[in-house]
Amino acid sequence: MKLTLLGNGNMAQAILRGLINDYDLEIISRNEKKLNEIKLEFPQITVKTLNENNEDIEGKNIIFCVKPYALESISARLTGKANSLFSILAGTKIETLKKNINAKNYIRTMPNMAASYNASMTTITGDRELKNVSIEIFSKIGDTLWVNTENQLDIATAVAGSGPAYLALIAEALADGAVKSGLERAHSMKLVSGLFKSASALLEHNHPALIKDAVTSPGGTTAAGLGALEENNVRNAMIKAVEASYAKAHELGQK
Repeated sequence: MKLTLLGNGNMAQAILRGLINDYDLEIISRNEKKLNEIKLEFPQITVKTLNENNEDIEGKNIIFCVKPYALESISARLTGKANSLFSILAGTKIETLKKNINAKNYIRTMPNMAASYNASMTTITGDRELKNVSIEIFSKIGDTLWVNTENQLDIATAVAGSGPAYLALIAEALADGAVKSGLERAHSMKLVSGLFKSASALLEHNHPALIKDAVTSPGGTTAAGLGALEENNVRNAMIKAVEASYAKAHELGQK
């Protein structure tokens, strides 16, 4: 199966790296310089510049990887009817995609940056005719979750799509805390990286509350740290972050 990635930003390149060994890929973009850099790194893929001439997408399977604000300007240069359109545009409804790009079937999907390491958590929804194909494609870059509505996908975007940024902020703060307490920066980062791997393995098999209770001894070091987190409203801040991200996705969908 040949897949056409339209766009060459961070997510497009992450998906490209995740799919390169399993699919015949081409990438289309307006940035010729970046395309040339990608071609040097991956000589086996086809690259095409989207210039003033229209691009015929007849029969293609498109993974649409541009920013939501660029939808209209990019789609104006596309002609023909795609076979499948897989959109990663945050908040952009299938109804909006249909108004701008002609395709037989439409899928909305939200991978995350870990796609480049085949470790994305990707949420998918859309035409059920493409459910199995979508899961097959995006399973190549990590775990997948099919949801039944676009609203559920917008909520999932706030968690698994934006989540790496939230966790990166927490990881940075944990390392800063270790450095402040006297540990070398390199050791601090090594510990935090290992911590996230450990926590991921635990979460595969346990509810978060059970992990917390198992680690927390009465009057111990973890209890002291958890007390500080609660005093500083970290739990509430994370809930608010998801709510704000979801609200933004909903706002984008209204435009």
